[in-house]
Amino acid sequence: MIFGLFAILTIYSISISLLIYGFFKVKKYQKTDLKPKTSFTIIVPFRNEKENLPILLESFSNLNYPRDLFEVILVDDSSNEKFQVSSFRFQVSIIDNIRISNSPKKDAITTAMQHVKTDWVITTDADCIVLKNWLLAFDNYIQENKVSMLAGAVRYQCKNSFLDHFQQLDLTSLQGATIGSFGLNKGFMCNGANFAYTKSLFEKLNGFGGNEKIASGDDVFLLQKAIEKFPKEVQYLKADEAIVVTKPTENWKSLFYQRVRWAAKTTSYKSTFGKFLGLIVFFGNLSFVFGFFFLLFGIWSYPIFVLFAFFKFAIDYVLLSITNQFLTKNRIKSFLLSSLLYPFFSSTVALYSLFGSYEWKDRQFKK
Repeated sequence: MIFGLFAILTIYSISISLLIYGFFKVKKYQKTDLKPKTSFTIIVPFRNEKENLPILLESFSNLNYPRDLFEVILVDDSSNEKFQVSSFRFQVSIIDNIRISNSPKKDAITTAMQHVKTDWVITTDADCIVLKNWLLAFDNYIQENKVSMLAGAVRYQCKNSFLDHFQQLDLTSLQGATIGSFGLNKGFMCNGANFAYTKSLFEKLNGFGGNEKIASGDDVFLLQKAIEKFPKEVQYLKADEAIVVTKPTENWKSLFYQRVRWAAKTTSYKSTFGKFLGLIVFFGNLSFVFGFFFLLFGIWSYPIFVLFAFFKFAIDYVLLSITNQFLTKNRIKSFLLSSLLYPFFSSTVALYSLFGSYEWKDRQFKK
């Protein structure tokens, strides 16, 4: 059993090492001050976000981008109170979501697509803030590269609490895996809070067709379909100015359900690499849990468990550290405590996601 768990740890360490290699393969992009040419429609699905939407719209107002080259479509998914748009210097409209599937967010984007007149669409979430050169970074990259889809980074705006630090490390691990997989030419994951693609590509892919039964996944399933058909046209925008900032969840219950919703998509991945990596990470974390209980019941000695934990934490730290440096420019906080808790948390999330239901925007969804 000892050798079995250390064998899993070895495979896990090799996989994370490959992601670290892939992370460095994706070159950091710096906008080159090209004259803006790309027209964007920013799609924001929302439900009961009257406190967050004004902050997001204010960040749009501060964008360093010509007002005639972008517009905003807010898609109201049956909010309890209607949101009223104030006057802005850019074009913004609110439409009602037309539900046709089990996925409110996919339906919202599909509904908005009927109103899109621009070449490019970029999606984000209502609880986000964009930086002033966000669109400019996307535009410059599009002008310099032949792309039809671009994935961007997301980080949390954290307060000084353990829950926030834990979430930032969790998100950092996902962002590190995302960037690393793109560097290995095995991209399989992205975040819908910072995701751009052409309207023509969306139509060529038949939108979200084939994934309507899964409540979330407006990002990863579309990405995987695009990579399958047009691999060279799908890239990652690793740029400081293109990072979107979002809010962490407010409590552990919300965090748990959010991660269950994210994990529930994994079994439906088209990407073999994505499925394989998901299994490796799951078993890597589960092996730590087993190791802890082996220590507790006297099956493992303390030095063996410490050695096992050290090797796992060391390889994790390297990926987390380089990714966190890109995302936040700050040092990692609460690493040791988060690393001790994370294997238990992620293993529970993964197992629960296989059969459990979850809450999302005051609605109940089943696996």
